Amino acid sequence: MRKHESYGMPEMSQTQPTEQEIAAEIAELDPRIELIAVEAPARETLRLFIDHPDGVGLELCESVTHQVRDLLADYALEVSSPGLDRPLTKPEHFRKFAGHVAHIRTSEPIEGQKNFTGRLIAADAEAISIESEGGTTEIPFDLVYRSNLVPELSEVQS
Repeated sequence: MRKHESYGMPEMSQTQPTEQEIAAEIAELDPRIELIAVEAPARETLRLFIDHPDGVGLELCESVTHQVRDLLADYALEVSSPGLDRPLTKPEHFRKFAGHVAHIRTSEPIEGQKNFTGRLIAADAEAISIESEGGTTEIPFDLVYRSNLVPELSEVQS
């Protein structure tokens, strides 16, 4: 996936950690913790989105912050659950959430548009199929610029 400044590490030198190194450091704490996405909302701030089969609470976020503190000492850290509008950054995320509504923005137009919202039908390493009122669109995975789930009313608790 092409990296957007908010879905990828800022420009790195050879001495700064990669997303893979951050994920490996988090896995030392608990291999079931998944690093979903890394955002750089400001020059010296990193926001890590994590997930865990048992859910993500404040205690887990604090543990992950403590675990990566030395590795990411040059950054202000924010560790968070992916939330209802969870970022989709890997082919396996699209497969896992097949049947759910997602918003996908592409880096280049497909049939004249760059924004797609619809139900995820299928996904593999090459492409994502999304169904909307206009029919089914196949989006090459390498053109995905940014994507996330769209919360449905049935998922939002009152």
